[in-house]
Amino acid sequence: MTHLRKMMLEELQRRNYAQSTVDAYVHALREFAGYFKRPPDELGPDHIRQFQLHLIRDRKLAVNTVKQRMAAIQFFFLKTLKRAYLKEDFPYPKTPRRLPDVLSQEEVARIIDSAANLSHRAMLMTLYSTGLRRAELVSLKVEDIDSPRMVIHVHQGKGNKDRDVPLSPKLLETLREYWRQLKPKGYLFPGRNDNEHLTTKAVWHACHGAVQRAGIQKKISPHSLRHSYATHLMESGADLRTIQLLLGHADIKHTLVYLHLSRRHLHAATNPLDTLTVSDVASVPVSRRKTER
Repeated sequence: MTHLRKMMLEELQRRNYAQSTVDAYVHALREFAGYFKRPPDELGPDHIRQFQLHLIRDRKLAVNTVKQRMAAIQFFFLKTLKRAYLKEDFPYPKTPRRLPDVLSQEEVARIIDSAANLSHRAMLMTLYSTGLRRAELVSLKVEDIDSPRMVIHVHQGKGNKDRDVPLSPKLLETLREYWRQLKPKGYLFPGRNDNEHLTTKAVWHACHGAVQRAGIQKKISPHSLRHSYATHLMESGADLRTIQLLLGHADIKHTLVYLHLSRRHLHAATNPLDTLTVSDVASVPVSRRKTER
């Protein structure tokens, strides 16, 4: 391990960054140095700008991926090397505002019914019933299913925060059957052995396969079940603060997106077109060319 990498790892660990973030930051810095074939502490603002253009123009990476790379480089210079760079030295590309794809409840049911096996069915039902992220799902342990209180304990979710989410009776019934059949001992969804959990990639494949078998054409991922959970909660009357707590959002602005997805809110106001008195559509000529003939 190089001295610079050791310094950066120590700074990340001091701040208790998630291991996934640590890995991503170290990888980004390695790419940055590798692009110029020089140690990163010998590089500066001009190199940062060149590297960002390379990521956007040549590699055509997604905006959020570029932003993560820039955050890693910024962390290295500001926190590890303690250099007094200006904010303008780390330009962040503007993120396009896109609404996520949301499933109808009928589509969710089709996906669950299309699961390849009992384990996949239990995972998909848990994702939709709780709004958990993939990493939170695979980290669940059998003891986190608290049936007396009808809650699921989420330990050290995003931002290293604990929270409880409601345990649906229908989900509990499925999890009990899953436990009777497969007898997981440590992690609820174990990997190759009980001492390691399933990978998040395996969860993605389970969801992707079910979506294909269900014949759904939308671009759906496990996170889509989280978005659908929150949207359906809002449509059923849950308030924003409750949904924020259930999802584990640090800032309620991240929860506000579901106002744009909820049919209850989209159709709350009367469309002004529906208040107009217009002639019967049957009396309107089919086309201008046809009437001239």
